[in-house]
Amino acid sequence: MDTYTITDAARILKRHVKTLQKWDRDGTLVANRTSTNRRYYTEDQLKLFLGKQAEETAKPKRRIAYLRVSTAAQRVDLKNQRAAVEQYNRINGIAGVEYVEEVGGGLSFTRKRFRELMLAVENGEVREIQVAHKDRLCRFGYDWFEWFCGNHGCTLTVLNQQQLSPDQEMIQDLLAIVHCFSSRFYGLRRYKAKLKDVMRDADAESSDSPEPDA
Repeated sequence: MDTYTITDAARILKRHVKTLQKWDRDGTLVANRTSTNRRYYTEDQLKLFLGKQAEETAKPKRRIAYLRVSTAAQRVDLKNQRAAVEQYNRINGIAGVEYVEEVGGGLSFTRKRFRELMLAVENGEVREIQVAHKDRLCRFGYDWFEWFCGNHGCTLTVLNQQQLSPDQEMIQDLLAIVHCFSSRFYGLRRYKAKLKDVMRDADAESSDSPEPDA
């Protein structure tokens, strides 16, 4: 049975060696090991993996419209986002779009449906994500998520409809940032003040201590 080094296997699979190393660690494609702990792959192993990849590629990928507002009181904005995205898809003849709606802050990356969406992207299940405006996906870090999606075969489509990005929500997010940093700053000031008190008490105790006998 033919065997291949990790370099040869990477060439056959059209992947980087580092990708195969990662796959070996996370169990996607576990390498065999020589007596000197070198990775190697069998011909049957690579054929089986390529066959599974071909099956995955044949599966239709999802097209998802992600709609978000920060509070339940903004559900009207949620409907407006959906109407705008539906119109976009109708004009462009795009069908089979899943609409994912979520209420949660744009500064939070712990949103349940947002996380599920990113996991689906990572698993190669999504071909396109549609958002009415960049900040519907996230308030900050959009460029990173665009890179992440592109790296997993997913396109981010932004309608860039500014009116679907509520000004009041942006103000709330900015206030949240200010509150966060001011709280940290206030905590740091309290810590410094407490540290000064401790040092002052230590100096006082030192000065009150009797001097040792000569």
